[in-house]
Amino acid sequence: MEAFQVHKGKTAVLNRSNVDTDQIIPKQFLKRIERTGYGRFAFFDWRYTSDQTENPEFELNKPEAKGASVLIAGENFGCGSSREHAPWALSDFGFRVIIAPSFADIFHQNCLKNGLLPIKVEEKIHQQLVEKGAFECTVDLEKQEIREGENVLCHFDIDPYWKDMLLNGHDEISLTFMYEEQISNFENTRKAWLR
Repeated sequence: MEAFQVHKGKTAVLNRSNVDTDQIIPKQFLKRIERTGYGRFAFFDWRYTSDQTENPEFELNKPEAKGASVLIAGENFGCGSSREHAPWALSDFGFRVIIAPSFADIFHQNCLKNGLLPIKVEEKIHQQLVEKGAFECTVDLEKQEIREGENVLCHFDIDPYWKDMLLNGHDEISLTFMYEEQISNFENTRKAWLR
């Protein structure tokens, strides 16, 4: 997994409440076995019209949202089913950070496990970010802050375990491999004990 330390990027606003995982990545696109290639299907029903052309009214199709890597979303983002494809689609679409007042629990965990940083902010801060619209920001995981230039917009909380995992680019499998020698020693000792 790619380490996350400091990310600089443009924001895009999708200030809709209760965006569920079926809107993030509709079920008909879940037939693939790879983790990549889902970005083109992200928000499919909102991004495209019935004739498969881009819907100019959809927030992420607007010119100011193009190339954004920080999504400012509404409350309860990622609710619905627990599909891990949702963070895959968001990452493949180009997002590294999702900022919202609240997240569905399983979606929040799936983001962290896949290197996508979900940041929960207070409603007042969220509203200020929404009102700013598209702007260049810096998300500093080590300092746990969001900045615009040198101006600190807010600090955020993150579980220390997940902070360390993201900073070092570890996922749960790579973390297990760090203990490979101890695991082998235990298995060898246990085999002798069972004889």
